[in-house]
Amino acid sequence: MKRFVLAVLASTLAMATQAAPKPCEELKAEIEAKIQAQGVTSYTLEIVSNEEAHDQNMVVGSCDNGTRKIIYQKNDR
Repeated sequence: MKRFVLAVLASTLAMATQAAPKPCEELKAEIEAKIQAQGVTSYTLEIVSNEEAHDQNMVVGSCDNGTRKIIYQKNDR
């Protein structure tokens, strides 16, 4: 299941980099809908500046013309 979610997030990132620049809130809502469609219920999506995105494995999107990142973290139960 973890590999599947990671694959979905990676494909989301790939699609996001090919699309036109989007506002962060709009992109976050799209990513959130895709995560929820996969049945993931306990996670956190956060919009941060490029400097705050230390772990690139957690980045699932880039917004505001590449100045900010959206990071994903699965919350364990």
